[in-house]
Formats: sequence, structure tokens, C-alpha cells
Amino acid sequence: MSYYKPYLTYEDSGVEWIGLVPAHWDLKPICQIASVNDNVLPESIAGDVSIRYVDISSVGYMDGIKQATEIKFSDAPSRARRKAVSGDVIVSTVRTYLKAVAAVTDEYADCVFSTGFAVLRARKLDQSFLKWAILSELLVQAIEAHSEGLSYPAINASTLAKLKVAVPPPEEQSLIAKVLDQETARIDTLIAKKTRFIELLKEKRQAVITKAVTKGLDDSVKMKDSGVEWLGSVPYHWKVVPLKHLLEGALQYGATESGETFIEEWPRYIRITDIDSHGRLRSEGAKSLAPSIAEPYLIKKWDILFARSGATVGKSFVYEGEDYKACFAGYMIRASVNPSLICSEYLYFYLQSHSYWEYIVGSQSQATIQNVSAEKYGALFVPLPPIEEQSNLLTFLKKTTSRVDELISRTERSIELLKEKRSALITAAVTGKIDVREAA
Repeated sequence: MSYYKPYLTYEDSGVEWIGLVPAHWDLKPICQIASVNDNVLPESIAGDVSIRYVDISSVGYMDGIKQATEIKFSDAPSRARRKAVSGDVIVSTVRTYLKAVAAVTDEYADCVFSTGFAVLRARKLDQSFLKWAILSELLVQAIEAHSEGLSYPAINASTLAKLKVAVPPPEEQSLIAKVLDQETARIDTLIAKKTRFIELLKEKRQAVITKAVTKGLDDSVKMKDSGVEWLGSVPYHWKVVPLKHLLEGALQYGATESGETFIEEWPRYIRITDIDSHGRLRSEGAKSLAPSIAEPYLIKKWDILFARSGATVGKSFVYEGEDYKACFAGYMIRASVNPSLICSEYLYFYLQSHSYWEYIVGSQSQATIQNVSAEKYGALFVPLPPIEEQSNLLTFLKKTTSRVDELISRTERSIELLKEKRSALITAAVTGKIDVREAA
């Protein structure tokens, strides 16, 4: 943003989080430039009418509205009441830490929105400028700061409407909005390309793993039918063994406890939400379990944990014996691997293969919540090379995937930097810290 100059003269806005604004700009509360919650569904709507519903979890800050769920009105939650039109801005007034703020595009203009959103509609302001003003990081932070409640922070729509925004003259609003439309579109295109690159890298990574753990590294080796449809052929000298026969004991469900605030002297309580997309434990939000309760669920080095239900079903984690004791939660299943039969790290690579995920998809119960039981996990067929070959495959996979993982991490970081640049540009432009008019 160094190529944008500041305005010539500034004055104090009187609002701490806005700071200085151009001297010719005004400062107005949202309620003076936009209406709030103009439209709701009529009470007379029939229960069998199909609606597209958007809730808080379907909206991401700077990601926009990600999806809408098609559902009969009779099956929709009671909070499915808000209506909007294209160009409106929706702002989450509940769980404000999620920063669920987005502009309504043509694609979602026919949707019904949760009453957890306030719907803002430009009245005395350029419609596009309103969008960018509300998406300012400073305003989103102000919404969080004015929220009440600890576990479920929320802000009243009336309080939201009183928050102030910097308002330039009408012609300037249009110019600022035009520049932000152009510049953010350019940044979004770069982000999309990098995101696609990551997807391709992940596909390549999985393909390399799948070939190694089901076919081996020697393309000239004699093959045989595994007898398992989703596995296909395997090297002739390999075995194909159910997971339960490769363990030191039965698969075990975790503790049905909520956990306590993290206490260093107590065992770490591992929940599936604690594991990131790279199979690593997150440090934030850690929980503990009292030693007396945790005892039957303590995990040892190289134990593997499986997610058994919900959106993360099939996800796995290998415990590498970190410098603390750990136990595991009820929505997870523990497998203690027999090291004389299979290397835990090698098995963990198999659990990242396409073949494994094909099995998981086919094994999920037809209940409302996706579920794979311990019995199903135990019946998972595992291609089993001799131990020495497992070691060679493991060396190859670690070396190959580490290069791909490093490239993915660098690309993810570059995406984060682009998002930070995007956010900073928006905030600087709509608060007058930079003058973008010449760029229009």
C-alpha cells in the first residue's frame, strides 16, 4: 500500500478505534446510513415450502457466504426468518468472535438468513461502500468489543446500529468502492490460484502415498489380487490383514467427559477438534482430565486415534510420545499397534491413502450423523509388507511428503499474507488512512 498517499489534512474522529480521518469526511452511526433488519419471512409461509437457509457457520470473514442449505421450512430452525437482497450486508450478532460478516451476492439473494444476523441495507450511502466499511477489520473488532457474554458473546442490533463509521462525500464513496472492488478482485484471483495449487499438491501427496502403501516402490514386482475390491492388487509377497489382528489389544472408545481447563500436571485431554489438518495437536483450547478419570484412557507412544463420528469421521492422529501424558475423548477410538507386525508410522501413512478413505466412505452408517464404529475400524484391511520393507517405504514417504508439506506450508503462508494485505487495504481505504482516488 506504499504507493497510496495519505490525504492532505486530518482531524480526530473522536472514536478511539477509528483515529484520524480526512478533514472533509463525516462520522455517522450505522443507523443513519443504513436500515437494519428490513425484511422477515411472512408468518403465513407454508411448511412444505423449500427454502435455502444460511446460518452463522456458513459465513466466513473475507470468505463471504460459503453455502446455503436447502430445506423445507417446516424442518428449518425457528431462527430462519431474516430476508435480504443483493448488496445487503449481513453481520453476525451472536458468537461475534466468529466474525461472520459478508455481503449478500446475487447467488444468495433468495436465501433465508438466521436471526443471528443483522441485515444492513444502504440508505444514504453508496451500497458498495457500505459493504467495504462494514468489512473493515477495525469495525469487526469493535463489534466484538461491544459484545456481551463470555461463552456466547452477542451484540444487540441496536448497539450495532450505534457504532460509527467514517463517511466520505458521495462521489468519493463510489471511487473508493471501485478501487476496492478492483484491488480485492485481483488479490482474490491470486488466492484462488494458490488455493488450487495446494489442492493439486495434496492430490499428488495422496497419490504418492497410495501407490507406496498398496503397490510398493518396485514396479517390476509380481502382483496378486488382494481379494478386497477397494484395494485391488498388492505385491505377491505382501499380506492383507484386518487392522484388529495388528493390534496389541481391542480397539477402545475414549472417555465421555467434557474435560477441564488445561492443567500442566494433569493428562492432556485429546479431542478430535484438537487435531489440525496436518495431523498435529493444536496448542490453543487445550483441555485436561483429572488423573483418576484419565487413567483407563492414557495413551502410549505410537498409539493411533481415530475419529468415529461427525464431519471428521476417519480422521486419525498418531501419538509420538510428547513430553506429557495424554488421554482421549469419547468420539475417538484408540488403536495400540503391535510393533512386531507393523510400524505405527507406516500405518499412519496408510490412513492417509485414497484406499483407506474409500473404505471409510463405504463404512459410514446411514444415521443422521456419520459414524464408523470400532468394529468397522477393526475390519479395515491393511496391506502388510515385511517389517524391513515397511521401514524402507517409511523412509521414502517421509522424505517425499516432507518436501510437499513444506511447499504447502509456504503457499498457505503466502495466502495468509495476501489476506492480511486485503484486510489492511480495506481498512485503510474506508477510514481514510490512504487516498485511493487517483487509482480509480
